[in-house]
Amino acid sequence: MRYGMAQKYVPKAAEVCEKSLKEFISAIGNVNKLVVLTGAGISTESGIPDYRSKDVGLYARIAHKPIYHQDYMRSNRCRQRYWSRNFLAWPRFGQAAPNINHYSLAKWEASDRFHWLITQNVDGLHHKAGSNMVTELHGNALHVHCTTCDYTESRHDYQEKLDKANPGFKDTYVAPGEIAPDGDIILPLGTEKGFKIPECPCCGGLMKTSVTFFGDNVKMDKVNFCYEKVDQADGILALGTSLAVLSGFRFIHHAHLQKKSIFIVNIGPTRADHMATLKLDYKISDVLSEL
Repeated sequence: MRYGMAQKYVPKAAEVCEKSLKEFISAIGNVNKLVVLTGAGISTESGIPDYRSKDVGLYARIAHKPIYHQDYMRSNRCRQRYWSRNFLAWPRFGQAAPNINHYSLAKWEASDRFHWLITQNVDGLHHKAGSNMVTELHGNALHVHCTTCDYTESRHDYQEKLDKANPGFKDTYVAPGEIAPDGDIILPLGTEKGFKIPECPCCGGLMKTSVTFFGDNVKMDKVNFCYEKVDQADGILALGTSLAVLSGFRFIHHAHLQKKSIFIVNIGPTRADHMATLKLDYKISDVLSEL
């Protein structure tokens, strides 16, 4: 991906102050066990937009409404709308490559100070970069599963099934609009009419991307596992997230109640700024390259 395209969704950041950066790095250096929490802002340098950044975030540019779990499960028309858009967006979303931020965090795993990585992202870029010590809080868009049985398959393989079931569709709509952080795009209403969704090959059940949609709950065993990691750590570092969504914010709040060190790197305000030991409004790669 060209540099200019990759930077399209990175919001304007404050100019790096060497003094504040050194103070930030020194403070993190005093943490023996560190948990890292990442959000959509870490993937903007890979050409995937976040939701809430000023001017360049998806909500600032278009009237995008993410799909809700309840709507998906009860409405075939809603499922057609989701899969028709996801089908067209997949070639770009599925080929998104990790950036320096993902690779830097993957290298951190070699350090005894690195305790765990929790990500709110569904783009799978941490895994692509080589991270193993990671919990994908909201699932992974690179897989699909049956909502009735335990059948799963890769999103790549399911794309071939969607293509076969809907011949000519991608040729009619070859230029999808803005891609959302969850792999969705915007298409005119009615585009989805007649779009066929392949069923589960094992039980004939309803297939769904392995992503936790808005309105659904993250499984408690996953949440409790992340709480345990925070309990075992001495500090937490939040990267590229406004922490507006409770599923990620609760771990920062949990660390705050335990009076642990909280570090935040995010361009723009976050829900936990008042809890932060230190906060930087810099581009994430400018910070991680020094860390």
